Amino acid sequence: MRIAVFLQYYHTPDCPTAGRPHALVERLGRDHDVTVLTTRAWEKTRKAHRFPWAPPGVDLVRFDVPYDNTMSAPRRLGAFLRYAARALRHGLQMPRPDLILGSSTPLTAAAAAGTVARLRGVPWIFEVRDLWPAFPIQMGAVPNCGLHGLLRWGEAALYRSAAQVVTLSTDMEQHVRTRAPGASVATVEYGADFTRIDEISPKRRAEISERFDLDRRFLVLYAGTFGRANAIPTLLDAARRLVAERSDVLVAFAGQGHHASTIERTARWHEAIRRLPPLSYPDTLALFTHADLSLVSFVDRPVLAANSPGKFFDSLATGTPVVVTNPGWTKRFVERHGCGWFVHPESPGALANCIRTALASPDALAAMGRTAHDLARDRFARTTLMNRYAHLVARAGSGSVD
Repeated sequence: MRIAVFLQYYHTPDCPTAGRPHALVERLGRDHDVTVLTTRAWEKTRKAHRFPWAPPGVDLVRFDVPYDNTMSAPRRLGAFLRYAARALRHGLQMPRPDLILGSSTPLTAAAAAGTVARLRGVPWIFEVRDLWPAFPIQMGAVPNCGLHGLLRWGEAALYRSAAQVVTLSTDMEQHVRTRAPGASVATVEYGADFTRIDEISPKRRAEISERFDLDRRFLVLYAGTFGRANAIPTLLDAARRLVAERSDVLVAFAGQGHHASTIERTARWHEAIRRLPPLSYPDTLALFTHADLSLVSFVDRPVLAANSPGKFFDSLATGTPVVVTNPGWTKRFVERHGCGWFVHPESPGALANCIRTALASPDALAAMGRTAHDLARDRFARTTLMNRYAHLVARAGSGSVD
């Protein structure tokens, strides 16, 4: 088939992120002719050159639409609309595809994909990576001047128009089924790349340890976006409480985003709190293998309980127990399987106590890490998940979706 992918934030594992978009289009490119309509926004974040920017069988159409996490809400909205307009125009002018895949966030990217699919009379798949418009509404980025109802109506209409909706968590799937009861919905989790994990050599681990001076007995790691939704002030408060009592603990923050300057200021005052630079995905995985515990945190908003953070899967896959603050499926998962803990959102004292208790039992922590690794390899191997995704794509393209 000829497949057009509307994906505003395409990146590869050479960037400081989990590289799922690259894994998806790389897998589809083995069987189909794939054109990705994207932007150049992530190219500047490339930390290595191990992976081709465009996998075999994939053509990238890149628009110059800048974007980063530090932008104000109006500037981000402008970037969303500029991408959607250019992708819409290109989608109508390019050779007619057999199938369109539109990936949200933002919702405007999926809306452009759905519009092109309708006008050109082809089926489309709606990939839901974050719940929009619920997320920007609950984060206060969308004023309530009649827009909320209109956006929710548009969201439900997109679900209904898609031949297949693909979500990243079961909680997201339930949201879609509630908003559009007749939609065909399947969950394909973010997953983790065990090929990259299995390639981590003792030499590379030693290089990472030496580069970042990981000389404490225990490493507590947050690796991901320092965004407004990630409860970074709560993590920093908990870290300050922890290192004030424990001289054998290092709390590291690896990434970039809105709260980067706050983390840097805190690190200047606390030697045991450290800001690490953004790393390529393979190096981030190597860093996870050093960690005794990882943190997956979000502010207290109902919509965030459903999300599917890549760092959660990477933590489990590298055998690192995880503390989550999402009172949704991640809480249920870690508590059911004994591979982590839940702490109520925005509770720094409780978070510090949880970490302190976990580190007090190194043998139990190590056993929990082995459980996490085995669970992830069995349930969240990205190769398996992408094969499942490719099957959904083939069914949608052939018109056999229920």
